[in-house]
Amino acid sequence: MPSLEQTYEPGGSRELSAPRLRDDTPERAGLDPEELRLLAQEVHDLTAGDRPWAAGAVVVAGRGPVIAVAEAAGWAVRYKSYDPEKDKGVELPRSSRVPATVDTPFDLASLTKLFTSVAAVQQIERGTLGVDARVGDYLPDFRAAARHGITIRELLTHTSGLRPELPLYDCENDEERLALLQAEPPVGVPGTYTYSDLNLLLLQYVLERITGRTLDVLVHEGITRPLGMTSTAFGPCPGAAATEDQRRPWAKADRGMLRGVVHDENAWSLGGVAGHAGLFSTARDLAIFARTLLAGGSYGPARILGPDLVELLFTPPGLGFALDQPWFMGELSGQGAAGHTGFTGTSLVLDRETDTFVVLLANTVHPRRRPPDNAPRARLATRMARAVR
Repeated sequence: MPSLEQTYEPGGSRELSAPRLRDDTPERAGLDPEELRLLAQEVHDLTAGDRPWAAGAVVVAGRGPVIAVAEAAGWAVRYKSYDPEKDKGVELPRSSRVPATVDTPFDLASLTKLFTSVAAVQQIERGTLGVDARVGDYLPDFRAAARHGITIRELLTHTSGLRPELPLYDCENDEERLALLQAEPPVGVPGTYTYSDLNLLLLQYVLERITGRTLDVLVHEGITRPLGMTSTAFGPCPGAAATEDQRRPWAKADRGMLRGVVHDENAWSLGGVAGHAGLFSTARDLAIFARTLLAGGSYGPARILGPDLVELLFTPPGLGFALDQPWFMGELSGQGAAGHTGFTGTSLVLDRETDTFVVLLANTVHPRRRPPDNAPRARLATRMARAVR
């Protein structure tokens, strides 16, 4: 029987379908059930106690087409506010709290970058975008990026030299925000790694300019709709897990307790649709996304990328995806693992060597942001690595 790769033609139909995800036992997935039991227990430990790592957390993990763990713990909504004098959340009565479930949507934060990256590689596949083309070729009005010769590859690999962010949330209107982005030059040495939300924001403007469609439409039509990811979209998302009691000085804007609207202040100032943040999703939906990439770009009858373009995504240093980063991938890193984290407490790791994936969604910023602690992310990925027989 021919392989999926042999039957795929860009823009054409396919004769075969990639297997869809199903719930099954660890043994059916070739995974150690004891390690996965401990993985599930860790999710509950993360949400336990008076000052938990996260108010609520969900993990979905598996191998091949099998979801072997789908576990939820804690609360999607636990606090009504944050008390800065006590440095503690003001808890809601238990009757008013909302428990986290496997189907709870979470603010993905920077996991949004993965979808923007895939949308860009789809345009590379179609020939409408050049990976080594200059941003100025598409956005001549972005004068600083054009003058410094920033390329699409540099945006996708965070090697443009752009600073991590700009205070777009302090601008009076969209015209001011756009003017800031258009005038922003690199501050670092081009070609060296500096993680920056601005890279994906500029990429969003490129995609919207060359397609004539907004990013939310591109993600929906090109990724989530064909894959059947019905719980993944840019906000508002009223049923999502709560995030932060967002107030100065610990936050960058005074917005109060947030639920169902994007946490990131810059994405909020841009109307909730941004290349670096803004998507909401469930762990099961993200498992579909991970499975699609592990299967070479296909899921069921849908194909969102050809295998060679998926390979391009994961060619070091990775386009949009971080590769082999033990600080959040644990022992899954080292042989081609790929993924990303999000500021709100999210992470996705897929490992092509073992055909495994781990999705963690959490609201670590509820009721307020703290310095990031990535050890729990790494531990969960390590459990999966040790579960592989």
